[in-house]
Amino acid sequence: MEWALEDFARSLTSVSDATVKVYRRDLAAFIDWADGQEVGGPDRVDRRVLRRYLADLDQRRYARRTVARKASVLRRYFGWARRMGRIAADPTITLSAPKGQARLPRVLRDDELSAMLDDTPVRVADDDEARRQRDRAVLELLYGSGLRVSELCGIDRSAIDLHGGTVRVTGKGNKERIVPLSPPATEALGRWLDQGRSALVQSGSPPDAVFLNLTGRRLTPRDVRRLLDRWSSAPTHPHALRHTFATHLLDGGADLRAVQELLGHADLSTTQIYTHVSRERLQRVHQETHPRA
Repeated sequence: MEWALEDFARSLTSVSDATVKVYRRDLAAFIDWADGQEVGGPDRVDRRVLRRYLADLDQRRYARRTVARKASVLRRYFGWARRMGRIAADPTITLSAPKGQARLPRVLRDDELSAMLDDTPVRVADDDEARRQRDRAVLELLYGSGLRVSELCGIDRSAIDLHGGTVRVTGKGNKERIVPLSPPATEALGRWLDQGRSALVQSGSPPDAVFLNLTGRRLTPRDVRRLLDRWSSAPTHPHALRHTFATHLLDGGADLRAVQELLGHADLSTTQIYTHVSRERLQRVHQETHPRA
């Protein structure tokens, strides 16, 4: 029996394209392993086969989080195969795998944030004005609106309302949401769109894309990571600005469900991780600054 990898991938309509790629890659890796074990097809897979596979991953020193993710992909695949009538029983029903170690999101320190948003690092001092305007607009949006980097790269000009101070973004599962723009982000975006963007437009540039790279194409997540490397004083990932956005909101007393809506989280439990970060930050500030702490 065939594994029907592509049929499974096409069934994943509720997740992002990036997630589909991860699922396809993880399932293809399992199929290669199963072929090496002469399993033969999904109807020949039972719980013992899956346990051997997870044990093999552990022996090859895969991280616990990675093993947990691969087990989750297998559960989704075999659940789909059972619903499609490709197998008689789902072998993953009683499958257990090590849970990934939860890491608290990294939040930028005030001095790190100020170095990016308020100062001009030496390494970008010689950049042309258009590039600096673009970079500042990107940084202000990532922190001021808490966008995912993929959401930022996908913004079209028609989605921005500078007068109303909002931007419409498309998040995971192709779900749209309206996100407020901070005053600094609104100012930086306006300056970029009015003055800087035209300097990066080239033949073939997407006419509605807000952010362009130096070749005139739509800005990509890789471009944003490189941008951040040039502006940050320490190694930083774009998602750290989103983490900082959420944590600062909760530090300031924002309602958890409001933060969930702003971040575009489908599940409140995903947002709740920031309550732990916020609590730890406040405790640390208290201990470091209060004379009787």
